[in-house]
Amino acid sequence: MTDGLLDCVPDGVFTVDTEWRITSFNRAAEQVTGIRREEALGRRCCDVFRTSICENACVLKHTLTTGRRVVNKVVYIIDARGRKIPISISTACLKDVRGRIIGGVESFRDLREVGALQRQLEEPEAFADIIGRGPALRQLPDLLPAVAG
Repeated sequence: MTDGLLDCVPDGVFTVDTEWRITSFNRAAEQVTGIRREEALGRRCCDVFRTSICENACVLKHTLTTGRRVVNKVVYIIDARGRKIPISISTACLKDVRGRIIGGVESFRDLREVGALQRQLEEPEAFADIIGRGPALRQLPDLLPAVAG
């Protein structure tokens, strides 16, 4: 897996070896965490992501132990500036050509923008600036939140 390929992915992606040391860390991971790739590589993932699940409910550890992937689990991390960031994570095992587990991969998506959009949709005035005369268009502001959900 090359860093160039991973840098094309819009979600944060990192890989770890069996000692939990980060072996790759893409550009999106840098942007969400505020930690540069050079600082993350070689460090244990719990030292980079600083979240409570690392200690007792690590999703990647669950995947490596059970062999079962986790998809879109919402958790929070603390970025380099100390901000709490909601993310959605997915995990999988990395295996060698013989099928032996040699590490894991985790992808994560920053959910801050999704939360902001959701709050906008919940505001009653969110669609107040739509202009129309027909009965169907007048009903549109009432229908949009349900459709967006």
